[in-house]
Amino acid sequence: MVKRLFPRSIRARLTTIATLVAAVVFTIASVMTLITVPGNLYGVVQTRVELAVRRVASELRAGEFHTVLETPSHVQVLQVVSARGNVIATSPGLDQIPSLMAFQASEPETIYTTELTLSRHQHEPETHYLVMAMKVHTSNGLATVYGAASLNDVDKALKWINILLFLGTPLILVSVAGITWAVVGLALRPVERIRAEMAEITGQDLSRRVPIPDTGDEITDLAATTNHTLDRLQRSVETQRRFVSDASHELRSPISALRAQLEVANAYPDETDWQATGKRALAAADRLTGIIDELLMLARLDAGAVAPRRVVDLVRVAKDQVRRREGAQVPIVLDSCGAAPVFGSPIQLDRLLTNLLDNATRHAATRVDLEVEVEGDRVVVMVTDDGDGIRPKDRERVFERFTRLENARAKDKGGSGLGLPLSRDIATAHGGTLTVADHEPGARFVAVLPLHREP
Repeated sequence: MVKRLFPRSIRARLTTIATLVAAVVFTIASVMTLITVPGNLYGVVQTRVELAVRRVASELRAGEFHTVLETPSHVQVLQVVSARGNVIATSPGLDQIPSLMAFQASEPETIYTTELTLSRHQHEPETHYLVMAMKVHTSNGLATVYGAASLNDVDKALKWINILLFLGTPLILVSVAGITWAVVGLALRPVERIRAEMAEITGQDLSRRVPIPDTGDEITDLAATTNHTLDRLQRSVETQRRFVSDASHELRSPISALRAQLEVANAYPDETDWQATGKRALAAADRLTGIIDELLMLARLDAGAVAPRRVVDLVRVAKDQVRRREGAQVPIVLDSCGAAPVFGSPIQLDRLLTNLLDNATRHAATRVDLEVEVEGDRVVVMVTDDGDGIRPKDRERVFERFTRLENARAKDKGGSGLGLPLSRDIATAHGGTLTVADHEPGARFVAVLPLHREP
């Protein structure tokens, strides 16, 4: 099993990442500080001493000799020593410093640098100095110019820098980890409340909703989206329950009728017209088969199953529909263009026209008009009857499953309330629409599907 590099908890992961990033940043900053700051501090002191030494050397070359040397600030020692080791010029009040003279400059006109521990006076404690020496040609021969400046301030600064880097960095990292842990925990508190509420929601009670924080951030969007999802889920479950209930009711009616007919026939076999009973039983079985077929197709569409598809000419499908219905009580008048190719399932598209024409013929008074036209990049199919029509407020209800209007229930005993919903689902699955348009008299159903063009 592969070990995880980071903790499983988001809070712990973010804390770890923030601490590691801070550690990398502070490590780089510490290394850069240790590389650049000591050199810069020493460079400042060295520059001061070098300027003072070169100034004295320049005066000696020019013959401007002074036994008491003017010493600039931050430079504590200036002395000129002859080739014999005698101090011929020095800073005010400064004793001879033997340890200073032990540092010799080898080549003339070249500055040599070292660090020494010196005491400027006999009773003064020794101090860390930066010392520079330079041999100069004078009118009296070679002389060595010495300059020294205390490094106490530099040593103190470096000491504090080391303390801050090696002790302060761990404290800062601990602070970063603690602050990140607290801030992430505070930010994730609404998520925990959402999780706790989601854990309490069950399939038996989908009315509960997660709390929406008023922070206006991504967690607010997450909570709002979760509630929208729960709304859709609740509606879907309620629709499913109603669907199961209505399906049970629709299936029970023909089964009950069939059972009653068979029971009567079985109870009075000598008085039963078995041919008529068989016809009625076959009609009930046909109705059951139609309901079951529509339920199965609806279930497949709901599950997102895609049936085999190819290019289908809706004009040819419409002509086949009209041919199969020749001699029916309500004639169907076809008005079509030359061809209307659509890419889709032949079975489903044929079922769409079947349902629309069955619905129209059940409600028509004298005729049904079927029109198939190509308009731009779409195919428009219109099925119009001259019946009672559909009120505007009911034009969306008719596409709900098992919905049958009152006038339809009175005139149509064979409908299941699944044909129109199935037709709309088929149109939607093919990237189209199915609506009820204004028309007088009767009702007009308009199916719009994308036109297929050969590449």
